[in-house]
Amino acid sequence: MKRRAFFKRGALAALGGLVLPSFDLQAQTLGEAHKNKRTKNIIFMVSDGMSFGTLVMADLYLKRKFGRPSSWIGLYESNLAQRAVMDMASASSVVTDSSAASSSWGGGVRVKNGSLNISPDGKENMPILQKFKKAGKKVGCITTVMVNHATPAGFCTWSKSRNAMDEIALNYTELGFDVMLGGGSKYFDPAHRKDKKDLFAVLKKKGYTVARTRSEMQKAPTNKPLYGLFAEDALPYSIDRAQNSEEQAKLPTLAEMTAKAIDQLKSHPNGFVIQVEGGKVDWAAHGNDIGALLYDQVAFDEAIKVALDFAKADGNTLVVLTSDHGNANPGLIYGKECNDNFDRLQNFTHSNDWILQQINSNDSVAKVREHVAQYCGGMNINEEQAKELLGYYAKTERKEDGLYNYKHLPYRLFAEIQKAHTSVGWISMDHSSDYTELAMYGPGSERLKPFMRNTDMHNFLLEAAEVRV
Repeated sequence: MKRRAFFKRGALAALGGLVLPSFDLQAQTLGEAHKNKRTKNIIFMVSDGMSFGTLVMADLYLKRKFGRPSSWIGLYESNLAQRAVMDMASASSVVTDSSAASSSWGGGVRVKNGSLNISPDGKENMPILQKFKKAGKKVGCITTVMVNHATPAGFCTWSKSRNAMDEIALNYTELGFDVMLGGGSKYFDPAHRKDKKDLFAVLKKKGYTVARTRSEMQKAPTNKPLYGLFAEDALPYSIDRAQNSEEQAKLPTLAEMTAKAIDQLKSHPNGFVIQVEGGKVDWAAHGNDIGALLYDQVAFDEAIKVALDFAKADGNTLVVLTSDHGNANPGLIYGKECNDNFDRLQNFTHSNDWILQQINSNDSVAKVREHVAQYCGGMNINEEQAKELLGYYAKTERKEDGLYNYKHLPYRLFAEIQKAHTSVGWISMDHSSDYTELAMYGPGSERLKPFMRNTDMHNFLLEAAEVRV
């Protein structure tokens, strides 16, 4: 090695020795802020199916449109969060589904895809919200999909199949949880249940306030447990709700549901634990639906702000931010038009799901082109692309299948057409094996290491709250 290079390396090494302690000091300062505080409350927030690209695009959207970061990335920029990645594999695959993912946190054991808190050997694992309830805390779940869907259910109950939705809803009525807000009213309605049981009546008999609208939820007394079921199935995508004044009046946002849940539980002397799920982020990813995905991730971020504002004022609340798995791995693609293409999404007014449902086989090519331009920020598709879309509405065998694509709409084709106009690409229409993003703010967060196995989250939360069951 030349003498000059040797001394240059030595100088860099010495400089590194001077710089590194400042990073240690930052970490120590972050840990010291929460060191002597008790974890009384936990707000566990899940953006279901959020690939890292989804988090990035939501942050870029907010920065480019409003000049501010997302609440999630803002924690990183301000050095206020502990950060890690998490291995979310299930007992049956390195690519998990939502029920196995939530069960790994909820029951502390890896289960097979499709099941809820039942080990491969058949053992039932007590879900974490039941443990917190037994320990004297108030508990609940908030979601934009059905309250008895896979992710909330993994914290609440067990079942051989995540699809046993009637059974899961019935189990819920026996748990005595304090707040449940979201969709899925048909699973509590005797008109839709196979056994014709009226679970609304059961809940009311047990002392619950049952809210069916946004105003009923907001007016619900805080001295009674609360069920809010605002749609038969999932709530609409945020981008579609924003264009429908009737839905805005009737249906709460995820941020509003989160605020109400906190208000219901915050005065309890033993604290509370809630799970908050942005469930339709996953549905949008399955459909390669960029408008729906982006705006639902932003809606989830608004709920994060509600949680963080409370946690900062309270001082005894741990906020956990994560995802249960990647999905479709969307991201921006390099190109000269990337900035302008991405900014076009600021002018999208409806989800692809909504847009495609408005097309029918009798529409002209010109009408389809006009329709797409109207709701996709002036996106100008050509005649061949419009004809190809129309081909899926004719009485032919040509159709698309996929999770949550009950009407066999051309989601994949439309996303591929949009790519040239939005610069957003996708790798698939299904889950991926990504290690998920994990961030924590508040007392207990200082214990987070850079890598976590999903099942370790169970005991991490119990130990943070000093709960032993």
